[in-house]
Amino acid sequence: MGMLGVPICVQCGNTDNPCRCKVVGPTLGFLAFAAAAVVEWPVGALVYCFKHMKGRRIMAHPATVIYPSVTNAIPI
Repeated sequence: MGMLGVPICVQCGNTDNPCRCKVVGPTLGFLAFAAAAVVEWPVGALVYCFKHMKGRRIMAHPATVIYPSVTNAIPI
C-alpha cells in the first residue's frame, strides 16, 4: 500500500509573524492553486486555440491570483 502525502510548503524570511516562517498559508495556497489549475488549465488551453492572450490569462490565473491571495490571507 503506497503512501499519499500532503504537500507542505514553508516560506521563511517574511515579516508577517514573529517566528518569520509561514507554513499554513503557503500550504493552503498550493492546494487552492492545484484545485484551480485542474479546472482552469484545460479551459485555458481550449480558449488559447481561438484567443491566444485570453487563453494565457486563464492559464496564468491560478499562479498570479489564487496562490498569492490565499498565501497572503493567512499570516501563519
